[in-house]
Amino acid sequence: MRRSTPLLLAATLACGTPTPDAPADLILAGGPVITLDADSRVAEAVAIRGPHVVAVGTAADIDALAGPATRRVDLAGRAVTPGLMDAHVHFASGGVSMLYTLDLSYPNVESIADVQAAVAEQAGRLGDGEWVRGRGWDEGKLAELRYILASDLDAVVADRPVWLSHTMGHYGAANSLALEMAGITADTPDPPGGTIDRDADGQPTGVLKESAQGLVSRLIPGLGPDEQRAGIHALADAFNAECMTGGKDPGIGQRTWEAYQDVQEAGDLSVRIFALWRARDGSVDEVQAWAEELAAFTRPYESTGDDHLISGGVKLYIDGSGGARTAWLHEDWNRDHTGIDTGNRGYPTMDPDELRRRFRAYHDAGLHVSIHSIGDRAIDWTMDSFVEALEATPTRGLRHGIIHSNIPSDRALDLMAELQRDWEAGYPEPSPTFTWWIGDTYAGNFGPERALRLNPFRSYQERGMIWASGSDFSVTPFPARYGVWSSVARQPLLGVYGEQPYGTDESVDAETALRSFTTWVAHQMFLEDKVGTIEPGMYADLAVWDRNPLAVETPALRDMACEMTVFNGDVVYEREAG
Repeated sequence: MRRSTPLLLAATLACGTPTPDAPADLILAGGPVITLDADSRVAEAVAIRGPHVVAVGTAADIDALAGPATRRVDLAGRAVTPGLMDAHVHFASGGVSMLYTLDLSYPNVESIADVQAAVAEQAGRLGDGEWVRGRGWDEGKLAELRYILASDLDAVVADRPVWLSHTMGHYGAANSLALEMAGITADTPDPPGGTIDRDADGQPTGVLKESAQGLVSRLIPGLGPDEQRAGIHALADAFNAECMTGGKDPGIGQRTWEAYQDVQEAGDLSVRIFALWRARDGSVDEVQAWAEELAAFTRPYESTGDDHLISGGVKLYIDGSGGARTAWLHEDWNRDHTGIDTGNRGYPTMDPDELRRRFRAYHDAGLHVSIHSIGDRAIDWTMDSFVEALEATPTRGLRHGIIHSNIPSDRALDLMAELQRDWEAGYPEPSPTFTWWIGDTYAGNFGPERALRLNPFRSYQERGMIWASGSDFSVTPFPARYGVWSSVARQPLLGVYGEQPYGTDESVDAETALRSFTTWVAHQMFLEDKVGTIEPGMYADLAVWDRNPLAVETPALRDMACEMTVFNGDVVYEREAG
């Protein structure tokens, strides 16, 4: 129950923080301040001095903290929430893609012909021999409801290599020249953990899935550090314009870490970043050595350093994608919603026993680990791996995560609840916007029964669990308001298989959805005592919205507009009037 009585808020002011010795730098008053604290209190005003919230309470109490230089913002009914955060965002690579890759997302393209036109136009802008690089297409949003094939691309660009990554990042389409450069023919075997898509005659179609993508993508010249820094800076600004103040970036390497440091030193990193390092291939001894090297400076349960750029842990993968039908299931995948992809239950990314040994090396070194787990069989494997590791090396508080956790079994759900309670581990890190942005493709592949189990937020809630939501950008758009709406609405973008293929039994209310993008993301970034709620002593990472998300109808959540973003006490975004 949300409480906003003056007595409670005045008590919060008196007990939570004494009257500051110096005036506030910034006061926001005149609208609901949704604190998301343990009591779900809604205040009338908030005062900020330096990087921190110094008081929350009634408008009269907070106004008493003003001085001659205090900036007062009249909310005029607008709502304040904690700054929204993203528990799974490919921040650095997504920023680079946003700036330097051809955008083939909907509605930029709605058909194969649109793709062909965009690719041909891009090719005309490039120098001799340069690759056409694109990203964001999704067969579920194309009129033809099929993959882009090499033959489609050859018809418009045959004299330069083309690689178009799918929006999910787990498969893509190459033209024939790119396939030739990669040495891919009918005789090329599928690589471990990957698939070369083939036609009825066994010829490669141009579509490469999972590890098979690397046969082509490794040939594409990489971008340099200047481009990476520019991408990080640009996405930080874009986050701020959507009232967002933090994210968990999975699978980075040393060059990306250094780019983050450079952007931070330049004063351009206006978000908090919790980085998960890319796992190391090699023998168990080599993995253990890497784990010990990381553990020397990656212990967020002991210290999050400056709370701005945090070396947080490691990301692992056990399976693939719901779009490519490569995620690891107990039963066959569907096709076209009600059809069966007979014999295809997906597959693990590598030998599961070997991956479990690698996970154990990271766990035993005291590292936080989040594991990409889409299918029900993959999620069961992940939960069993957590249980085995905790029995062998009991360590409370590592907060191991299940990335995506699309369709967990009841057994997995029960284990998650148990591990959260007993070990502070087993936290889902789902992507609510999967039911929306890629929801038509997903509904077609998961089928009518499994779709109802996708993103089982109500089931999490009923078990007393918490979860940290993310966008998986650039798989889906990053604005967290879309994820808040998706958590409640569970509606696909186009409704190819009906308006509500996911049902609403697993929906949650707007306040719970907000917590999954604020308080609970902060938990998975080991910052829950510093951000994620609006309370005295917390960092002033705040969002000002044009409407109250707790008072509007569900469709209005998706269209919320960010009016102002405060990060570390500074106004880093302010919407222009009019």
